[in-house]
Amino acid sequence: MTARDAALSGADLKESAEIDVEDIATSGPSNRELWCIRVASIIFVLGAWEYFGRQANPLFASYPTAIARSFVTLIENGELIAALITSLKTLVISFVLGTVIGLVLGLLVGRYRRFEASVDWIISALYSTPKVAILPLIVLWLGLGAPTKIFLVTMTVIFPILINTIAGVKNVPAQLIDVGDAFAASERDIFLKIILPSAIPYMIAGIRLSVGKAVIALVVAEFFTAISGLGALITKYGNMYDTATMFVPILTLMLLGVLLQSGAKAAEKRLAAWRFTD
Repeated sequence: MTARDAALSGADLKESAEIDVEDIATSGPSNRELWCIRVASIIFVLGAWEYFGRQANPLFASYPTAIARSFVTLIENGELIAALITSLKTLVISFVLGTVIGLVLGLLVGRYRRFEASVDWIISALYSTPKVAILPLIVLWLGLGAPTKIFLVTMTVIFPILINTIAGVKNVPAQLIDVGDAFAASERDIFLKIILPSAIPYMIAGIRLSVGKAVIALVVAEFFTAISGLGALITKYGNMYDTATMFVPILTLMLLGVLLQSGAKAAEKRLAAWRFTD
């Protein structure tokens, strides 16, 4: 084989390889197909739930159409809206407080070894303490109102964000910080231009983890206080053995968690857009 023939065959192999790669890249399911599969699975689950739910004792289970009727009733009498607003207020206040505290502490602990040595044992102790175990004590201190719920949810939100932020700061490549020091960058510039961008994916991951934990902590706090909110609504209709109506706030909490997770994911795509580029 001559050099010319070898070059031509190599070019042919390269071209065929590129075609194969393109075929593999385009052979996956399209977004439309994925959405069709998702909708079909939802319809299947709701249909199965409707069928089997009608066969069960209404004291122990319910089904979608009965829950939909209860949903309309709770909307009309205003109970669901009032409970949702109360829970959302607590959740928003607690989430903002927990996020700010977790991010600030995480950046400081991850960056400064002396600060880490002074507070790491407190973080470990508080993180290891079951929040439900100290809830009766919190009720004694703060009463049965909103401060108790805000405190519990805030404490629950802090730690996933704090721990992920610390990991993000510690995983910043040392070479980048050395380059900043070599160019006489100030500590503020190193924080804002090197550490913060590198740690953002970890921080967003902590926020996404804390969303589900925040909803759980909110419901637990409302179970204990049983004064207002979606948790109180669940307790009320659970005590009345009205299973269909009890499912309404439960599903509302599920939907709220899904929406918050989607919001956190959208924020990640906006703040760390380089991770989603082709």
